Amino acid sequence: MNLQVILGNFALILFVLMVITGLIWCLDVFYLSKQRRLAADRALADFDARQSRLAAEGIKSEHGGGRAAIEAGLLRQPTWVEYSGSFFPVIAMVFCLRSFLYEPFKIPSSSMVPTLLVGDLILVNKFTYGIRLPIVNKRIIEVNDPQRGDVMVFKYPKDMSQDYIKRVIGVPGDKITYDNKRLSVNGKPVTYTPLDDYLDDESTVYHKQLEENLTGVSHRILNDDPAPTLNLGQVTDFPHKEACDYNEDGFTCTVPAGNYFMMGDNRDNSADSRYWGFVPNENIVGKAFLVWMNFSNPKRVGGIH
Repeated sequence: MNLQVILGNFALILFVLMVITGLIWCLDVFYLSKQRRLAADRALADFDARQSRLAAEGIKSEHGGGRAAIEAGLLRQPTWVEYSGSFFPVIAMVFCLRSFLYEPFKIPSSSMVPTLLVGDLILVNKFTYGIRLPIVNKRIIEVNDPQRGDVMVFKYPKDMSQDYIKRVIGVPGDKITYDNKRLSVNGKPVTYTPLDDYLDDESTVYHKQLEENLTGVSHRILNDDPAPTLNLGQVTDFPHKEACDYNEDGFTCTVPAGNYFMMGDNRDNSADSRYWGFVPNENIVGKAFLVWMNFSNPKRVGGIH
């Protein structure tokens, strides 16, 4: 694991911080606090003995405040211990929440337009596809498998420090054909319904918009008529590439066991499984289910379909 991957892995950074602050907290609870208590007891015993001698000699002294100040000073936690103890439960809660329940992401590109827009802040369900060990992302408890039509976040196979989001088009064993910008799954053509053209607010350009019914899951997609169905020059080498047959009009791929075929809804503006291959099960992060905010367009808040 190189430095770039480490710095790009927020979960790893959180884990390290949690371990460090947790060890300091435990050290204080089970050792340092007891040592401070012993030191305070010794100091108070010496103080009381000194006050008793002064009293025996007839010397009066107001020592209540001095005694309390000595005790408070010796029992006070060092700054580094105090801060570690304060941050530990917060870091632990955030780590567990985003590792096992929900994790927030921000959409950085237009590959999923019109479903997701640049700047959308989304929540990803981490347990829908099974409980996974943080950092290593190994599934230890199976729950559900990704289904066609799911919008899924995963680690980009070419660079594990990057999180990608696309739609599941093919599950293990599926035969996916993309011909002249039309999908077929296991020999059955996917149905398309024309919609009003989509206006891209950023570029003020209209795009052809269709409703795609992917084996029962309906969602919107965009096509650019002038763009080619597939840019063969951008297809890279990837594991199980022999399961795909490419031509200028499209491709046919059979999804290997333990892998998934992903595509963006903005079909002619998405780098996806057509170009860099299948997504292994161990790369899965979770299922996107909610846009919780877009500061440029608050009306975007709602479920993801």
